[in-house]
Amino acid sequence: MVKETDLQIHSQSDLTDIALELVAQYRGFIEGFIRRNPLFLDALVPVAFDEPVPAIVRDMIMASSKAGVGPMAAVAGAIAANVGHDLLSHTPQVIVENGGDVFVKTLSPLVMGIHAGSSPLSLRVGLKLDHEKMPLGICTSSGTVGHSRSTGNSDAVCIVSPNCALADAAATAIGNCVHSAADISQAIEYGRTIDGVTGIVIIIDDRIGCWGDVALEAL
Repeated sequence: MVKETDLQIHSQSDLTDIALELVAQYRGFIEGFIRRNPLFLDALVPVAFDEPVPAIVRDMIMASSKAGVGPMAAVAGAIAANVGHDLLSHTPQVIVENGGDVFVKTLSPLVMGIHAGSSPLSLRVGLKLDHEKMPLGICTSSGTVGHSRSTGNSDAVCIVSPNCALADAAATAIGNCVHSAADISQAIEYGRTIDGVTGIVIIIDDRIGCWGDVALEAL
């Protein structure tokens, strides 16, 4: 844990010290950029900057531009991905979870449960992940659970993408469209237009909708 960043990491060896250094490094890049450009922190829509930017900040800007949300909507996924990619030089497989946003690279198939608050489907449905398509970002936004900034009411909008920062930003954007179960189809249609999104799962109350390269498994 470093300030607001709270990671849960699974790997084949204890990489705590390395992970702490990486989190401090990547947070430093983001915090330094925010000090020079306060708009980056509070913008709720994509923003552009003329100056050179650190790679992780560039990832967030590009993700927000594709999803149509502010760049900080991608911060948790961007940190998880950057830390995860770097840890792969120390371990052949790793899972980095950052507030519900997950970077995953394993050597065998994996089923990841979806937490959806008070929905009767919460942790009753899981995503079956093909290790041959990893690394992947699996990011979740909710209007009823946690600290996600969402204008929707979904219990969970779970996005799959090879780009974890994009999955994070897209989860926010799509989650903002879901106010009732009647919005699931329209939200999925919108999500399909976001370049780089490969899978969508939306849960609200006892209803679920999915699209793309996703397979569900009962837990």
